[in-house]
Amino acid sequence: MIIGIDIDGVLTNLEEFQLDCGSKFMSENFNKSITDANAYDTIDIFNINSKIDDKFWSIYLPLYVKEPARKYADEVTNKLHDDGFQIYIITARYLTNRNDEKGIEMRKTVIDWLKSNNIYYDKIIFSPEDKLDICKKANVDLMIEDKVDNINKISKYIPVVCFDSKYNKICQGTNIIRCYSWYDIYTKISNIFKK
Repeated sequence: MIIGIDIDGVLTNLEEFQLDCGSKFMSENFNKSITDANAYDTIDIFNINSKIDDKFWSIYLPLYVKEPARKYADEVTNKLHDDGFQIYIITARYLTNRNDEKGIEMRKTVIDWLKSNNIYYDKIIFSPEDKLDICKKANVDLMIEDKVDNINKISKYIPVVCFDSKYNKICQGTNIIRCYSWYDIYTKISNIFKK
């Protein structure tokens, strides 16, 4: 059995980072505040244009890529491996789909981050934003995801563990399992795939 795991918003707390660091940056530089705390990305959270968004991420991306993994993500990925699951990291992290120097550097950063946070995985797939085709081609049996579009598309084919956040509250369905922590994920996956 193969479990696919997203990074941003699942292994990391993207929501908290964007709200905290985005608020600081927008307040100090543009006197802007949060306009939609339930939005997925900084453009919509702060109602800004892509130029301001690029400026924010040019400053804060180096900090974000060093953020620690969510509590117990390391323990649970290792326990899932010990239980016989194969773990595929499937990420659309910014720049990782590029084959230039920046893409190579970001892929290395991701791999180093996984190692430094003791996140077990059998395979890593750097994917486009839409992960459905990747899940199908890789024969993933269950995906752990936070992005609304991916949850809705993938859940039509396989179960999706939706890592709870403000921006994905609208995701509901018979193939969508909402989880709130890594041990919640572990318990629910264990119950789905009881031997």
